Amino acid sequence: MAQRSSAHNHWKPIMTLTGQGQITAAPDLAVIRLGVETTGYNLAQIQSENAQISQMVIELIQEAGNAEVRTADYSIERISQYENGNQIDKGYSVKHILEITTEDIESTGEIIDLAVRMGANVVESISFGLSDPELFYQKALNLAVDNAIEKSQSISGNLRVRIDPIPVRIVEAGHSPSPLLRFQRDAAATPITPGELTIEAVVTADFIYSS
Repeated sequence: MAQRSSAHNHWKPIMTLTGQGQITAAPDLAVIRLGVETTGYNLAQIQSENAQISQMVIELIQEAGNAEVRTADYSIERISQYENGNQIDKGYSVKHILEITTEDIESTGEIIDLAVRMGANVVESISFGLSDPELFYQKALNLAVDNAIEKSQSISGNLRVRIDPIPVRIVEAGHSPSPLLRFQRDAAATPITPGELTIEAVVTADFIYSS
């Protein structure tokens, strides 16, 4: 407990409490990161091979009509390894990573299988999230405020003091990013079943009280 003054009140005792709110929600969005990696000594050749396979993967997914596809990363790297203390040139690696977004959660495994059949050989991750996370966060935020008010009523009753149930100040303790469920690289033919997401909010609230 602390004391604070204001323009309308001289020193008033203040009770500062933390409120927490939490709700769960089923994800309605899947984001898949997969792609094609080709290796070899002829850079132009493996770039061309990578482009052909990547284009087939993109076209097949777009034809399915239930996902958006964009390039997330494209890289060219020299490959080498040490043998008996000597650095040996192993050619090049060309990697094209696609980010596939779909609201059809149940098709996630099928999309991965299609891509792998067309030549995708890198599956980085699968993430499940919410298309409108702010809606759920606001609900959790309201629960956090209610929790702080409930605490003020409980504590004031225990201390036998009178408390104004309307907080004079509320501060969010940071706004967490959209929650995600992540599955790391796994085999395709993949029955993928996401669980529920937990959305949390935390506030600190100041209440005026009197004896």
